[in-house]
Amino acid sequence: MRMISIRSLAVTLVVLAASAASFGQFRVAITFGPPALPVYEQPLCPGDGYMWTPGYWYWDDDAEDYYWVPGTWVLAPEPGFLWTPGYWGWGGGAFLFHEGYWGPHVGFYGGISYGFGYWGGGYDGGRWDGGHFFYNRTVNNVNITNIHNVYNTTVVHETVVNRVSYNGGNGGIEARATAEQETAARERHIAPVSTQTQHMQTARSNPELRASVNKGRPPIAATARPGEFKSGATPAREAGAPYHPPANRPARGNEAPRPENNASRPENNASRPEGNPSRPNNPVHVKDLPAREKPTAPNTGNARLDQKYQQQQEKLAARQDQERQKLQQKQEQDHQRATQQKNAEARTQQLEQKHQQQTQQLQQRHEAQQQHLQQRQQPPARPKGK
Repeated sequence: MRMISIRSLAVTLVVLAASAASFGQFRVAITFGPPALPVYEQPLCPGDGYMWTPGYWYWDDDAEDYYWVPGTWVLAPEPGFLWTPGYWGWGGGAFLFHEGYWGPHVGFYGGISYGFGYWGGGYDGGRWDGGHFFYNRTVNNVNITNIHNVYNTTVVHETVVNRVSYNGGNGGIEARATAEQETAARERHIAPVSTQTQHMQTARSNPELRASVNKGRPPIAATARPGEFKSGATPAREAGAPYHPPANRPARGNEAPRPENNASRPENNASRPEGNPSRPNNPVHVKDLPAREKPTAPNTGNARLDQKYQQQQEKLAARQDQERQKLQQKQEQDHQRATQQKNAEARTQQLEQKHQQQTQQLQQRHEAQQQHLQQRQQPPARPKGK
């Protein structure tokens, strides 16, 4: 099984709404984990006010592959704000990506040890004081000739760094958000700035950053500034662990998806969701999917809350309908082009397999989204005896 997303999702859903409720929600989902985090050196900080944003694996549905987004120094969007990295987490039968964000405090980022002050909880790389950011030189590469607001504080963390790049699932980091991190998630946030989005898109366009090509050891692991992939860039010294992705094969006939035998690495051995009897077996095209079921109307006893939940349901339904339409149009265009090429029959057979995977992945992702929303809208449990 491969990525549960559509063609443009990895790019168009990177920019989030700047509300607290928007952050922490998944954007894309996949059923096998990303590679381990590579080992690399941090480039020299380019100037005062730049904040370190660690590298991470993302997904390109066109290439059907993870790709590395290099760590980089980014100017903070406003004084006092810190970066909370995004992370992959297991939930709803798939790996889900939770977007990073800027805020007054560092929130939960899955317990992932990204390094350079991000050891799985909080941030030890620096602090704001009087509107200026002071860098901790014990974890940051800072030139004190150009940057004077520095200090030295030894950070105690595990000597053996866990390079697993996701939370939960089989072999993932077992960490949960603390009360303080949950509070930070509800504060005012700022989405990734435009330079971060452009940086990610530049990484996506570089085939050498795909996991299938670099085997978890990207040639560009970090950059001095967003988008500058040549001057000041540093390569990975080594992969965090051997990367063996599951064999990509479509399910055939009435066969339900089965877990791949890939026990050599725990992060790649997450079990796949079994077939759902409520869905038709192996739909090939989006047009073969049944009509989307209308969710149950919220009934919490609070009229204002019910209205809010209803709006959330309608917004999700509209987005899912739009994604269906876009993917259906793309599949129809693929078939039109295939009929005009040589070996049209063989090309059509390949498209049928690809479209079957796309359709099933879209359906599974939408079900995971709906389940996630329903869980969020569940009323809190009442204390016993009341």
